[in-house]
Amino acid sequence: MDIDAWVWWLIGAAALGIPLVLTAMPELGMLSVGAVAGAVTAGLGGGTVLQVVVFAAVSVALIAVVRPVAARQRSQRPELATGVDALKGRTAVVLERVDGSGGRIKLAGEIWSARALDTDQAYEAGHEVDVVEIDGATAIVM
Repeated sequence: MDIDAWVWWLIGAAALGIPLVLTAMPELGMLSVGAVAGAVTAGLGGGTVLQVVVFAAVSVALIAVVRPVAARQRSQRPELATGVDALKGRTAVVLERVDGSGGRIKLAGEIWSARALDTDQAYEAGHEVDVVEIDGATAIVM
């Protein structure tokens, strides 16, 4: 039983695709696409050397182009902040005096406990303050 070369390339592509799913290593997917390109080359009648060259060229090109783009995307912060991250940098109104030991503010329509970032600073009711960070359920303001 003689199996055509393109079938072997597709078997190789599938063999690379399975660990891709199990390990989430995108490089394996790029090698799998290279194997599919090798299968297409074999199906069009290309010789063994051409098949290997096409496989290598497509795989290397994908890794060289896609990996840096993926790394750049992974290192960027998401543009849409949610949860407590969305509250950092917002302005709040002091409801009860806020100093180093505590107080209350109205932040994003909700009442929050708050503490002054500078323990010597105090903010009276009605003042606007900026939220620097959230520590548990307490907003740190200045």
